[in-house]
Amino acid sequence: MTAQPRRADRGRDAALRELHDRHAGAIWRYVVALTGRPADADDVVQETLLRAWRTPGILDEEPDQLSGWLFTVARHLVIDQARSARRRHEQTQDEPADEAVEDRTEELLDAILLQDALASLHEHHREVIVRAYFGGRSTAELARELQIAEGTVKSRLHYGLRALRLAFQERGVTR
Repeated sequence: MTAQPRRADRGRDAALRELHDRHAGAIWRYVVALTGRPADADDVVQETLLRAWRTPGILDEEPDQLSGWLFTVARHLVIDQARSARRRHEQTQDEPADEAVEDRTEELLDAILLQDALASLHEHHREVIVRAYFGGRSTAELARELQIAEGTVKSRLHYGLRALRLAFQERGVTR
């Protein structure tokens, strides 16, 4: 009883060798024509013939049907390979991804808008606003630095902020 399975295996092996000899070259050329990569074609031919070996009864098919089946399997393997993560060069990492960078576009646009609005102010108003709000100076410090009265500093701040508010409104800022 053990002799029959061995003879069947030998017959199957011979059929697979014949299948390889008859179709491997044509499948290889077909895959190279599809992909342009001979190294990938070797893998696809091998996998195609392996699937033929694993498919019961495929070796009993008519030669034309078998050839069509082999080329269809090869084509599907090429498609699968093109879709695979390896083809797209995706790689898994053991490390966590870098921290997401906060989108600072809104801040940048606000800064540009502020700079433009400040540029539209009178020089005296712009100077006290920038020094007071961005330099952190008090009215007394500004008065000493600019060599003007504290009341003048307060007046320039008041009218400068009012002009700044109008400049923002002209640019469509309502908040």
